Amino acid sequence: MAKEGKTTKETKAVAVRKADELVPRWGELDRWFDRMFEDMWRRPFPTLPSLFGREPWFAAPAMALRAPLLDVYEEKDDVVVKGELPGMKKEEIEVTVSGDVVTIKGEKKQEEEVKEKDYYRRERSYGAFSRSVELPCEVKSGEVKASFKDGVLEIRMPKTEEAKKKSISVKID
Repeated sequence: MAKEGKTTKETKAVAVRKADELVPRWGELDRWFDRMFEDMWRRPFPTLPSLFGREPWFAAPAMALRAPLLDVYEEKDDVVVKGELPGMKKEEIEVTVSGDVVTIKGEKKQEEEVKEKDYYRRERSYGAFSRSVELPCEVKSGEVKASFKDGVLEIRMPKTEEAKKKSISVKID
């Protein structure tokens, strides 16, 4: 007499098929979470609408420091990192190169005091960030040069001789 329903082997086969269907979606889910957390670290606090656009609920717009977006690219013999740091001074920025990682840190403190006949106001705010980027090749860390002009930080790092040799030109037919 034949049993109604599925055997244990058939149940396991169905479970394996269903798990296989989910596996490709794990990558998509991972990418979604990565984007969400990356976004969260760039903008860790909620923003509220204001007369001057969106600003963090806790601070003045000038102190809304976020990790800067960086461009990393190679020019002939250099690796170049560029980032916008509006409103900062070069004294508030620190650049370090360690191995194949460049780190940019910034800290801004602001204090404002207003004494008028009818009122007194004193505000303090503070913001800091740190951003590290892995470099595409080895660089001569002793020869790194950085410049800061009009709110744009540019870091130039000469490639090592070995790194220069690794790049080849490929002819396209």
